[in-house]
Amino acid sequence: MIKVLIVDDSALIRKILTDILKLDSEISVVGTAKNGKEALEKIEILKPDIITLDIEMPLMDGLTTLKHIISKYDLPVIMISSLTIEGAELTLKALDEGAIDFLSKPTNIFSLSQNEIKNEIIEKIKAGAKSKVHIEQSVKIKSIPKPSFENSILESKKFSNIIAIGTSTGGPRALQSLLPEIPKDINASIVIVQHMPPKFTKSLAERLNSISNIKIKEAEDGDILLRGHGYIAPGDYHMEVVKVGDSLVIKLNQEPKVMGLRPTVDRMMESVSRIKGYSKIGVILTGMGSDGTKGIIEMKKNNSYTIAQDESTSVVFGMPKSAIATKSIDKVLPLEDIGREIINKLEV
Repeated sequence: MIKVLIVDDSALIRKILTDILKLDSEISVVGTAKNGKEALEKIEILKPDIITLDIEMPLMDGLTTLKHIISKYDLPVIMISSLTIEGAELTLKALDEGAIDFLSKPTNIFSLSQNEIKNEIIEKIKAGAKSKVHIEQSVKIKSIPKPSFENSILESKKFSNIIAIGTSTGGPRALQSLLPEIPKDINASIVIVQHMPPKFTKSLAERLNSISNIKIKEAEDGDILLRGHGYIAPGDYHMEVVKVGDSLVIKLNQEPKVMGLRPTVDRMMESVSRIKGYSKIGVILTGMGSDGTKGIIEMKKNNSYTIAQDESTSVVFGMPKSAIATKSIDKVLPLEDIGREIINKLEV
């Protein structure tokens, strides 16, 4: 039985989350708290296996509470965040501080009753309870002048490689470790799917851009892939790459969700696999579920080089494990070795 402590200043959200989690026989809500101070007191008494933690609360906010939990207890924490730019930025800070995942708090709380959202909440609790809380990752926050997206000599150079990266739970920290390893003159363009809602992907792209040597942005429909650039699929849009003349162009759409997801790694990787005339690398990082499995199979069929993150450095080993099981992965590596492997492969 997975014991959950729900921490939220809204009594209605506490009740709705409790009612949803009670639907699953493997989950028990052992208690609730209306602020961080009360939560810390109840952890000692209730001994939960996992905590849901609201970011904005009185007396002690979510980030402060999270720091106390991480420093004192070996407990996974899932943040509950509002769907705002400020909420996205605070959530990314919480993921930096050690939260394993987050759930967005809908502006219309009654949408929490939808089956799709119920299932997402239950699945994240179950995956989170089994996740690795303390994984040493080399997150390199460094001072690099933010690159502009104006044309430059480098951008005008042709590239011969496409790197497609897919990730979910634990992905923001993994990307913050991996992408700063990539040199600005890399002979490649990079496309990334990270499961996140709108606004969150934009905040993530801006954060990654500020710490990386390459230029990273949230993808827009019609973007032409450039050398030394990374493009993150925006929340709630599938992203595909198509060849138009001599250019590779990003196409976004809101076609139906796949396995409850939009964007999906599968759709992105399948589109990359169809592109001719380029060498391709597919990378599956930490994440819940099996998204990316079909995509990595298609990439391998089309002579791509494929990499999966290993279990020891994955917060949740769902997506890499599923990809590895297909026998379509060339290398299984700890996160800290993936950047070097990509660079070595491109220099061959």
